[in-house]
Amino acid sequence: MFAIIEAAGWPIWILIVASIIALAIIGERTWSLRQNVVMPKDLLVRVVQEYRQNGVTSQMLMRLATGSPLGQIFAAGLKNVKNPPTVMKEAIEESGHAVAVELERFLTSLGTIAAIAPLLGLFGTVIGMIEIFGAQAPQGSNPLQMAHGISIALYNTAFGLVVAVPSMIFYRYFRAKVDELLVDMQMQAIKLAEIIHGDRQT
Repeated sequence: MFAIIEAAGWPIWILIVASIIALAIIGERTWSLRQNVVMPKDLLVRVVQEYRQNGVTSQMLMRLATGSPLGQIFAAGLKNVKNPPTVMKEAIEESGHAVAVELERFLTSLGTIAAIAPLLGLFGTVIGMIEIFGAQAPQGSNPLQMAHGISIALYNTAFGLVVAVPSMIFYRYFRAKVDELLVDMQMQAIKLAEIIHGDRQT
């Protein structure tokens, strides 16, 4: 592996750093966007039951706000339970925007890495071409320098694509997953508001 890095020249280190960041983001988002973490199972049912038994309590709101993103949205709505349904739904929507920002954390960085990795590979290719042209001299070409330039050009191009393709796949996957989670949470929160105000059965 070190021999490949050495053959690829110094431009490969930029891509290596980008790949490490991409892997860290992919791992963190995979862990953070788990279904049971974002939307605990049967949370809506448990919240409705607790509300009907004890009403809205500060302990309930604190537990919901710190428990999960869906709980944050529920807590924002329940804080306005004594207000008209429209006010409660507005609070839910505002909280939903804040939750969306949290769920989309680091995705812009991952998308940026996916977009620039091929360009970084191209940069390495250009450096390799400069090495190749530098090998040309009036007395003849330097085979070792030319071979090194070719290695830099090819390895950087290949590694740029190796970093870009998985990064783009995971970026698209996480974007779709976040959109799906946000829609589901919004629907559950609106359902909670309608149940509490008697516009809907459980």
